[in-house]
Parts: sequence; structure tokens; C-alpha cells
Amino acid sequence: MDSFTKAIKRYLEKRFGNSIEDASERQIYQALMVITRDKLAEKRYHYINKLKESEQKRVYYMSMEFLVGKTLRNNLYNLGIESEVKNFLSENGFVLDKIYDIEPDPGLGNGGLGRLASCYMDALTSQEYPITGFSILYEFGIFKQVISNGWQQEFPDNWLDLGKYGLIYRSDEEVEIKFYGETKEQWTSDGLRIKYEDYTPIIAEPYDLMISGYETDAVNVLRLWKSKASGGFNMRLFEQGEYSKSVESKAIAESISKLLYPADDNNKGKELRIKQQYFFTSASLQQIVKMHYKAYNTLDNLAEKVVIHINDTHPSLCIPELMRILMDEYEYSWDKAWEITIKTFAYTNHTIMAEALEKWSVDLFRPILPRIYTIISEINNRFCKWCKDIGASVDLEEMSIIHNDMIRMANLCIVSSYSVNGVSKLHSDILKKDTFKSFNRIYPGKFTNVTNGIAHRRWLGQANPELTKYLNELLEVDFIKDLSSIENLLEYKSDESVINNLENIKKIKKVQLAEYIKKNTGLTVDTNSIFDVQIKRLHEYKRQLLNALHIIYLYKEIKYNALKPYPRTFIFSAKASSGYVMAKNIIKLICSISEIIEMDPEVRKYIKVVFLEDYRVSLAEKIIPAADVSEQISQAGKEASGTGNMKLMLNGALTLGTMDGANVEIYNAVGKDNIFIFGLSSEEVSDLSERGYRSEEFYQNSSVIKETIDFMRTLDNGDSNFNYMADYLVSRDPYMCLADFESYLEQQKLIEKTYQDRIKWGQMSLVNIANSGIFSADRATSEYVKEIWNIKKVK
Repeated sequence: MDSFTKAIKRYLEKRFGNSIEDASERQIYQALMVITRDKLAEKRYHYINKLKESEQKRVYYMSMEFLVGKTLRNNLYNLGIESEVKNFLSENGFVLDKIYDIEPDPGLGNGGLGRLASCYMDALTSQEYPITGFSILYEFGIFKQVISNGWQQEFPDNWLDLGKYGLIYRSDEEVEIKFYGETKEQWTSDGLRIKYEDYTPIIAEPYDLMISGYETDAVNVLRLWKSKASGGFNMRLFEQGEYSKSVESKAIAESISKLLYPADDNNKGKELRIKQQYFFTSASLQQIVKMHYKAYNTLDNLAEKVVIHINDTHPSLCIPELMRILMDEYEYSWDKAWEITIKTFAYTNHTIMAEALEKWSVDLFRPILPRIYTIISEINNRFCKWCKDIGASVDLEEMSIIHNDMIRMANLCIVSSYSVNGVSKLHSDILKKDTFKSFNRIYPGKFTNVTNGIAHRRWLGQANPELTKYLNELLEVDFIKDLSSIENLLEYKSDESVINNLENIKKIKKVQLAEYIKKNTGLTVDTNSIFDVQIKRLHEYKRQLLNALHIIYLYKEIKYNALKPYPRTFIFSAKASSGYVMAKNIIKLICSISEIIEMDPEVRKYIKVVFLEDYRVSLAEKIIPAADVSEQISQAGKEASGTGNMKLMLNGALTLGTMDGANVEIYNAVGKDNIFIFGLSSEEVSDLSERGYRSEEFYQNSSVIKETIDFMRTLDNGDSNFNYMADYLVSRDPYMCLADFESYLEQQKLIEKTYQDRIKWGQMSLVNIANSGIFSADRATSEYVKEIWNIKKVK
């Protein structure tokens, strides 16, 4: 630790010409980021040398997003020096929490997919497994969300301005990516050779983010690629007065790594997404193959030493890119290249919804990536022929990779991978029985399940230090190292002093969140009220609209039927995709309800509605420990897993949910008496859908639903949004909010009744915390290690 504090002082002197006594918080922040990064890089050097010596199999994890969250606290915590750094800074007049606040959330992800990838990187590193993540260094990330008059506004999130200090630029490993152009076949004495002409070259610049592990010598890397023009500035055009054109190629090239998920409701946006996906997969595959060949002087053993894991379909172009590299650059035959490829890739599916299964128009795709298209086309031709040979041609309309001039990326992944997994038991069962049933028939044993897990060291150890400290003292086991040992808490289920202590800690976290709410929204919330939380991406299938409808029901009952419910604070936070109009309307609806309630002194005594803007990891770390109720209310059969449900459970919130995704596993873990389940099952949803769901019938046949929606119309405040949403529910309601509303209402009433029995509620909360061990990312990644990847720890 002495060397670390000395390094802080040296950095301040050399970089700023300051002593620590004269330094600003901003300078301290930069010094801590750089020194922590360099310390991890040094550990990485020793770790990678051990890995090279052992010649062990490695995992390369491909994901369009890694929602890593703030890194400084995580790294100091994992290095075991957070308290020492805190004391050192305190002695010199600085508060470490204020330094943490300076760091922006890295704009490298959007939601659960990216957070899962980061949790797995953390967990595997803490268990000393060799893994490298690959993604794009997005300059502006997703976007900064600002709520203006209830409407979402999107602004650039320039996180790199302050976030760059955690990155190491690796100029020695730049890679060229080729777009457009033409490919020509040349037959030589050595066989077929492909010549690429008139292509547009883009350079991928590599930046490394060090991933630390908890109390371990392991340090893994997240490699992030930034795009730049191969030629850059055109002096000739500039001298001719063509100032804009002189930097045009630079602007086009750099657009690739500018923004995560550019709007794809037009062809230009779709083209950019294809370029992004090929850009990072090509750069990553080129580096992987180059490193492997350098180590072994052959690629024959690639599948024995390498697993490339595709996280959702965004990185699926890894597959034809590996074929291209093996054939075009290393002169492998098709059959040999294919044999290596199908033994190298594993694929995680994250959705069963047809509209979310990625596909690209051939006419759009082929000009951008002519060689990659020919390879995909040949994979499809050979797969279709094989299906005919084995008598499975009847299912080709469903299984072919190219169909009706559309390239279906999930099908490409299934055909080309040795393992395909879902992310919860229910999700994986639906994949096998429904979504990909034809593939499951011809590939018996290929489909498997790994239920998602979370990085409990962040979501409990760091986000809730009060609870962590208490459980450490109570249990006297290192549950932070091994979360399964937290089940010892069950021994205290009947101990009222323990239940009271847990409740007191929850109150501390609610007070902290209330202070944040007051500071950022101006709203004053009752910390004795039920904190009812729904935080996740804003999407219709996640049914924030169902939650809002219940709030409108309560408003009506308080206002006109003299209901006096136990006070409740409804907390929402979510971003809607920039082009998703209905999602934005739902945000507006929630904000409008909040405003109306706040203006009504009679109602606001009992209910408050808070929408916290710009949802991100660091905000979730404030909300989750304070939650009493965890709203996981997606339509059954639509949510693949969810991980927010696990984080909230770990911190003692009780789940209100459908039997969907990982809610099913939470139900099995805690038992039916410690969770609030409502609504149709996935089978009942499918049956109702097949029979023809008509939401208007529920509206006409239920007085509760009819009165609530009719009251909703009376709230219209001039912008017509209440009427619009009421019409939407009655005429369409694609995710069956009305079908589940009365069941949802019953469970909400049960929650209110149960919460007032403080001992019973405390026991239920304790049971949830104690049974959260199976949702650790350590458990999830151990299953990947044993059942899919077959890798070992670095000794």
C-alpha cells in the first residue's frame, strides 16, 4: 500500500506539478485511475506469462456491449486496498466517495445483455479463468437521457472525456478491416485464391480495459476497438478548397465507433449496424488467429486451444470471418476450415421473440461485405443440401440461413456452433420446444441451458456495504468470495433481532435513495413507504404500462372511493430506444401521472411516482439496495431471463412477477410463500394468442378494468397521451396487460397487507437474501466452464 500512495504523490508531482496538499479532486481522480490501471497492467503481465507457459485453452467472449459500470471503486475493492486508499485520502482532506462520483459510467452497453457480459468477465477473473472480451470503444455510448416535460430527450454522452484514464492504447496491434469492393476468384497451381479489389479500408485501433478479480492474481482484458480512416486527412482536396471533403473519409470511418445501436429504422442505420458488427468481429478474429499462429505455428489446433463465445447474434459475423481468414489468408480448404470453425464457436441466445431475432436484407448486406456474403451463402447451400440428405428438407423454410432474400443470423449461429444455450430454464425449454424445434431435432444435444448470474461482489459487496458488513459479522463466512455460503442466514429466520437489523439497514438505504431523489427531482418521498421498484430497459413486453395502470387504479380509489392504502413510492428508471415511439409515450405517461399526483395533496399522502432519468449502472447501485418490491412483470414467455430480479433479491427485495424468465428459478429457490406470482403462464399466453386475444373483451367484461381505463381518460392534460394509451390498451394491448390486470391487482393488495406485518415481511426478505447464492455469476460461469468451454484455471 505504501508504494500505491507514493505513486499517487509522484503522479501529482510529475503530471500536474502539484503536491497532494495543493491537488484538486479532479487531479486526485486522474491519479487514482491511472495508477490503478498501471497496477493492474503489471499484475496482468505476470498472469499472462503463466498462461503462456501453460498453453491452456482460452475463451474469447464476443459482445456488442459490456455494461461495466464505474471501474475505480470496483478495482480498488477487488485489489483489497479500498479502505487504505480511503484513509490516505481522508488524512489529506479528500473524500473517496466524491472522487468516485467524478468517474462517468463507461458508455459501452445498454442493458441486461451488456451487464451480463461484464458480470461474467468479473466472475471468471475472480475464479482465475483465462478470458478476453471484445467489443467496440463507443465514443458516445448509448445516449444521455434527459426528461423534459415528461418526454425523453437523447443527448450525446461523452464519457471518454473522463473515462479514458482507465484505458491502455495498444498502437502495436492495429488491424485493417475491408468494406465494399469486389472479390475475384483466381485458380492457381495451389488451388482457388480470392483477390480483394477496390475495397474501402478502415483501421481498428485497440484499447484495453483491465478487468480485475476479487482477491486473486488474475487480470483479464476487455479489448475495445475504435475505428479510424486508413488515409485520414486528404491534403490535395484541402488545397483545392474542398475542406469538408478533405476529411470526409475520416468522418465516415469514425462513425462506426461513434454510437452504440444507431437507429436502424432506415437503410443508412442498418448499413452502419452491419459495419459495426463486422468491424469489431473482424478485428477481433484477426487478432485471435494471429496470436494463436504465433504461439503454435499452426491453426490445426485452434479449436483445441480456443473457444469463441458469441453473446447474442450481434457478433455472428465472427463465423464467416474465421472461414475467410482460414481459407483466404492461411490457404485452408473449405472442408478443413469448416471443421475447425464448427468446433470453435459457442452461442448464447437471448430472445425468443421473432421480431428481435436479427436478420439482414441480402441486397443491403452483399455490397458492404461481398466476400463474407459469398461465404454465408455457401454455408447455407451446404447446410440445405445436408438437410435434404438426412430427410429434413421439410423444415428448411424455418431453418435455412438465407430465406426470402433475408440472412437470418440466429440460424447461422446455430448451424455453425457446437453449443447453443438459453439463459434460464424456461427460456431454454421454449427454444427447444418452439422457437428452434426443427434445429433441436437435427442437432440432438446441441441445445443446453445456463441460467444467468450476477456479480454479487458489485451488487452486494460494493452497492450495499452496510448489509455486507452486517452479514460478515453475523455469518462469519466469506460469502463475498463464495456466495453459496450466504444460505447460512436461514438459521436466523426466527431471530427477530436479526430481522430488525436487516430492516434498519434497508431503512438506511431508503434514506440514501430519498436524498438522491430529492436532489435530482425535487420530490420528497416517505422512507417509511413501500419502495416499489421497476428498473430496466423500457419495452412494451416488460410492461411498465401494467405498472402505470395499477397506479391509476390506486389514484382513482383514493380520490373517489375513500381508499387509504399503506403509503407507497413507485420508482421507475429506464431508457427507451431513440426510435421507439410507444416506449417514449409510456415514459411520458408515467411522468404525467407523477405530476398529477404531486399536485393533489389528498392523493400524494399515499402514493408518489418517481421517474429517475438516465438509468445506468451507478444509478442502479443506489436504487437496488433500497427496494422493497421488485417488479418483474413481463408477459410470460417473453423475458429470456432477467438479472435485475437477481440483484434486487440479493438485496432483500421481494419479487412481484409472472412465471417468466429467471422468475421461475427464483420461485423454486425461495418457495411460493416468499414471492408474489400473478398472471398467465407462458402456455396460457400461447393458447390465448392462438385463440385470438381481444383486449376489448376484458375491458367490457371487467368493471375494475373498465372503470380504471375510463378514469385514465379523464386525466388527459391536453397532450392526448392518456387517451392515446387508453385506446391502445383497449384496441391492441399486444402484451396482454388487461388479461393479467386483475391478478396483478390481487397480488399488489397482498403485498400491502404483508408489508404491514413487519416480522413476516422481514422473514420473507431474509429467505430471499439467503437463497440468492445460486444466482451468482460464479455459479453461471462455472457451468459454462464445465459444460461448454472445457477450460481450466491458470495456476
